[in-house]
Amino acid sequence: MEKMWAGRTAGQTSALADDFNSSIHIDSRMYKEDIKGSMAHAAMLAEVGILTGEEADAIIAALEQILADIQSGALPIDMNAEDIHMFVESVLTKRIGDLGKKLHTARSRNDQVAVDIRLYMRGKCDQIQALLLDLIHAIVTVAEEHKYDILPGYTHLQRAQPIVFAHHLLAYAEMFRRDLSRVEDAVKRMNVSPLGACALAGTTYPISRTVTAKALGFDDYARNSIDAVSDRDFCVELLSAFSVIMMHLSRFSEEIILWSSWEFSYVELDDAYTTGSSIMPQKKNSDMAELVRGKTGRVYGDLMGTLTMLKGLPLAYNKDMQEDKESLFDATETVARCLEIFAPMVRTMKVKSGNMYQAAQRGFINATDLADYLTKRGMPFRTAYKTVGTIVSDCIAKGTVLEELPLEAYQAYSDLFDADLYEEISLKTCVAKRISEGATGYASVEKQIQNFKMFLGTKGK
Repeated sequence: MEKMWAGRTAGQTSALADDFNSSIHIDSRMYKEDIKGSMAHAAMLAEVGILTGEEADAIIAALEQILADIQSGALPIDMNAEDIHMFVESVLTKRIGDLGKKLHTARSRNDQVAVDIRLYMRGKCDQIQALLLDLIHAIVTVAEEHKYDILPGYTHLQRAQPIVFAHHLLAYAEMFRRDLSRVEDAVKRMNVSPLGACALAGTTYPISRTVTAKALGFDDYARNSIDAVSDRDFCVELLSAFSVIMMHLSRFSEEIILWSSWEFSYVELDDAYTTGSSIMPQKKNSDMAELVRGKTGRVYGDLMGTLTMLKGLPLAYNKDMQEDKESLFDATETVARCLEIFAPMVRTMKVKSGNMYQAAQRGFINATDLADYLTKRGMPFRTAYKTVGTIVSDCIAKGTVLEELPLEAYQAYSDLFDADLYEEISLKTCVAKRISEGATGYASVEKQIQNFKMFLGTKGK
C-alpha cells in the first residue's frame, strides 16, 4: 500500500519498521469515530465552500457505505495499513477516485486522531458511568436488605465498634458515587473539539471549527491549535479516575475475600462467581474478587506509563503519543470488565447475619459505650476510658464479656454503675444511639439509603 505521506521521501520503510510504526492493531477499534469525524469534516468543507455540495454528498455517502461494510464484515480492516485513518482514506480513494483525496483538505492526522480518541472515549465513559450506577444500585439493594444486621466495625483490622452491615456497604456506594462524579468531570474537560487545528498551526482555508464541533456533539473547540493536537491531559485524567475506581474495587474485593473466609464467614459468594481447587475438593475460592484486586495494578501501570510517556515531550505532536491509546484502551476495558462482574457478584452473595452478630458479641466493641455511660454520670472521660480498659482486661482474663459480667462486679470498679448499664451496652442500643448525620444508627442509615435512591432516580436507575 502506498504511503499517504510519500513525497518528501520515497515512502519506503522496511517491513520491520512498518510493523513497529503501525498502530492499526490498537486504533482500528475507532473506525466508527474516524468515519463520523470525516463525515462532519466533509459537511463543513461544503458549508464554507471548499467542497461543492455534490462533492461532500458523494464523500459522505461513500463513508457511510464504508462504515456499513466494516460493520457487516464485508470490508475487513487491513491490518497491514499504518493506522485506521489511512485505511479509511485509502478505501475511500479506491471507491470514489480523486474526490476521496479532497477529504483531507484542512485536516491533519494530528487533529484527526485527537478527535477520534475523544469521540471514542466519550462513548466508553458513558459505558463506565452506566456500570458504576449499576454497582451502586446493587450495593444499595443489598444494604436495604441488611439495614438491621449488626457486625463489628473495624479499625486496624481489629474489632472496634458495632455497626450495621448496610452502613459498611454504603461507604463503598459513596466511593463509587465520587468515582462517577470524577468521570463526569473528566468528560466535561475532554469534550472539546481539536478538529481544525490541523498539524499544529491551523490552516489557511476558511474553515469553521464551530460547525464541526457542534456536528460531533462537542461543547466547544480547543482554543489553541498547538494545545489541541498535543493535549493528552484528558487521557491522564481518565486514567486517574479509572485508577481510583480500581482502588475502590480492590478494597471492596479485599473485604469480600476476608468475609468469605472460614475465619470470618460473614458472606458466601454465589457459585457463579467462585472457583474450586484442582486438588482440594473443599475449596471455594473468591477468584473473581481476587482477579479484580490483581487487575488494579494493571490500571495503575497504564496511568504511570502514560504520565511517563508525556513528561518529556516538547510541543506539539510527537510519535510517542501513539502510545496513549494502548494504555487508555487497556485501562478502559479492564475497568469495564471488573465493574461488569462486580455488581452481580454483590447482588448474589449470601450474607451470614448470625455470624456477623456473634463476632460483634465477642469483640468488646461496646467498650466505648460503657465508657460513655460513666462519662454521662459525671466521670471524666479519660478516667472512664481507663476504668473500662481495666474491666475489659479482667473480662478477657476470666473468659467472659461485658454483657455477662455481674452488676456487683461492675460496682466494684465504680459506684456509678447501675442495672441500666446492660441496656446501654447492648449491641442494638449501641447502634441505635449513633444518631449523628451519616452515622451507623438505624435512622441515619435509612436516610442514607433514601438519599441514594433519590440519586439513582435522577440518573434513571
